[in-house]
Order: sequence, then structure tokens, then C-alpha cells
Amino acid sequence: MEESKETKPIFGIHPIKEALESGKSVDRVFILERSKNEGLKEIAALARMMEIPVKYVPEPKLNRITGKNHQGCIAFLAPIDFQPLDEVIQQVFERGETPLIVVFDGITDVRNLGAIARSALSAGAHALVLPFKSSAPVNADAVKTSAGALMQIPVCKPKHMNETKELLKNYGIKLIACTEKADETLYKAPLNEPVAIVLGDEEKGISTQMLNSCEMHVKIPMPGEFDSLNVSTAAGIILFEAVRQRFYA
Repeated sequence: MEESKETKPIFGIHPIKEALESGKSVDRVFILERSKNEGLKEIAALARMMEIPVKYVPEPKLNRITGKNHQGCIAFLAPIDFQPLDEVIQQVFERGETPLIVVFDGITDVRNLGAIARSALSAGAHALVLPFKSSAPVNADAVKTSAGALMQIPVCKPKHMNETKELLKNYGIKLIACTEKADETLYKAPLNEPVAIVLGDEEKGISTQMLNSCEMHVKIPMPGEFDSLNVSTAAGIILFEAVRQRFYA
């Protein structure tokens, strides 16, 4: 088999379609080149809509990956299972802990995902929340960048972010956006309370809809001449400010 041991292949039109529609994290999809099969076209369209790479390959390549009836398509699943956010939050409260959640908004780089996961686990964060669409895939590269943190911290990938935001608020978890456009500094944020830290894409930032849903906007003060940070660096700064407030203030 040609693929990495860190990826799990599934094959066949219906199993792959079910995996995509159920929200499983699919690393990439291989489809038989020049095929006119409508089922394969539907899988390709669905994968592209979810920003999952699609590669058209000759049949011998598919046959080398699996000797079973692949029906012209093979997909590779991410190495983790996503968890329901409400169950994660309930478990946090049952342990008598104060929720610290990291919410991604438009972050598509797997290296940033891995680096943020590593900082989040080190800081004692309880979960990462990734949008169902327009999000970095949780694949082998992300796991490697995270130094295995993605295998240990709960990762949630809800289909509807509006419902997720309401869920967080119903649990008394305050949404705090980290954005350079904020007036308040990070050090004004009550990070010792139940909070969900919202991080956005480096170029586009946090979406307007998400910003409007957040109860507080904060920025990292940067007195230097350069006023831009990699999102994973920014995540580390705000997460360890939460550590300081929670354990050392």
C-alpha cells in the first residue's frame, strides 16, 4: 500500500459519500480519471464544497491501494474521531473545571491547526471547535505538526456554527474574539471565567458574523514596529494569559 500508515482508506461510492455527509474528516479523495459515473461526480463535488483535495488517478493506482472493489474512488480518513461539544462541556463541568475552548474561524492551514492544538493542550484547554466547512483538515500532517496533541485534545466539528455559538452561551461560556481591530487589550479579558477564544484567518481575520456573536473583542498589544503575528503564535499568547489568570494571578 502506497499511503502513509497514519491515514485510513475507505473505498466505494456509498461509504465515501456517507463519510463526507456525516462530517468525518477526510484528508483527500482519489477518483478514477476520465470516469463519467454520476456517483463519482457527486463525491467530487461534495469533497470540493468541503475544500477536501480531489485527485484524479488511473485505475492501476487505485488497485495498488486496495485490491477490493473500490468503484473508482478511495478516500483517506483523518486519524481522529470528532467529539460532540455538548458532551465535552458537560464533562468539564462535572470535573469541577472552568471551560477553556478554542474556536477556529476560517483557519485552513494544517500547520497552524497543529501548532494551535499543541499550545491548547499544553495550556489545559478543553476542546478545539472547527467549522464543518472552510477549516483546516485534521490529517496526518496536522497531527505531526501538533506533536500528537490532536490525538489527545477533544476536537469538535459541528455542522452548524450558529447553533454552536448558542450552545456555548447557554452554558455560560463567553465568546471572546482575538482581533487586532479590537480596542481592549488581551489583559482586560476575564480568561479565568468560562470562555471560548475565537481565532480567525491571518489574512481575512474573524468573519463579521462571528465577530458580531462575540461578547468581547481583544487584541494583543504590540508596541514594536511590526504589528502582525502568525495565528498560532497569537493563540499561544492568549492561551497562556489564560493560564496566568487561572493559576498564577
